[in-house]
Amino acid sequence: MPRLAAALLVLALPLAPPPVLAQGAGAPPERAGSPSAPSREEAARHLMEVLLLPEILEVMSREGRSHGADLGAQIFGPSPPPAAWTEGVALIHEAGTAQQILETELAARMDPATAALASAFFESEPGRSIAALELAAREDMLDDEVEQEAREAAAVAVAAGDPRLALLRRYVEATDLIEVNVASAMNASLAYFGALLDSGALRPETGEAELLGDLWSREAEIRAETTEWIYAFLLRAYGPASDADIEALIAFSESEPGRALTRALGGAFDALFSEQSRRLGLLAARYMDTREI
Repeated sequence: MPRLAAALLVLALPLAPPPVLAQGAGAPPERAGSPSAPSREEAARHLMEVLLLPEILEVMSREGRSHGADLGAQIFGPSPPPAAWTEGVALIHEAGTAQQILETELAARMDPATAALASAFFESEPGRSIAALELAAREDMLDDEVEQEAREAAAVAVAAGDPRLALLRRYVEATDLIEVNVASAMNASLAYFGALLDSGALRPETGEAELLGDLWSREAEIRAETTEWIYAFLLRAYGPASDADIEALIAFSESEPGRALTRALGGAFDALFSEQSRRLGLLAARYMDTREI
């Protein structure tokens, strides 16, 4: 496989974890003066707003540009990447485009009534605070040193048997968070290399079966990296949260609206990451075709 493989896995993994879901219960409040029920698109847009997804997508855009620069260094070596590469990476990870994709995917995957039930929590406590904690942690972990500190703190927590980990494991199991993110990372990698293959940028004898075999050979590596990142993120994000808040988070995740939200967000982010990775593969293929690497 080409030397781009490792770079793509690094690209996909920090983007894979979707915003962590919080708890919510009870029927959503009716909106005064609302003449009719919201459309699927309106419900999805409102859900994204209360989840702080537009803000999170801005952070993820910065992550994408950073990892695109790393991938460019792999492609172009010591030479600076051409402006077209940098501009292309920025366009692929543009937050507004990502928001449109995510909104469309969520609207297709959640009916307005269920979306409203999920939204209701994030408009109240502790949901509002939990969403804010996730955003703050995501912003903090843009700093490589902060991310490394979070990973080290998670390792210490595991070694010390920190009781908070037991709560977080229950949450991870309730949402199938690791499996969702491993699948998303692998799908994104396959989309990237599939684009290279379709563009003729890989050696002629390379086939889809070989790509799949190579990818599955890295599944354990992807799973280990995903697991480490998720627990580092959760421990940092929910540090200020009370055990009661996390218990409520777990309860919501196990409810029908919570399960629906987990499925919808997982599928929506998977579609987003696969599309971004496919476009990144097409961009990389231009330079591989013209032998600029």
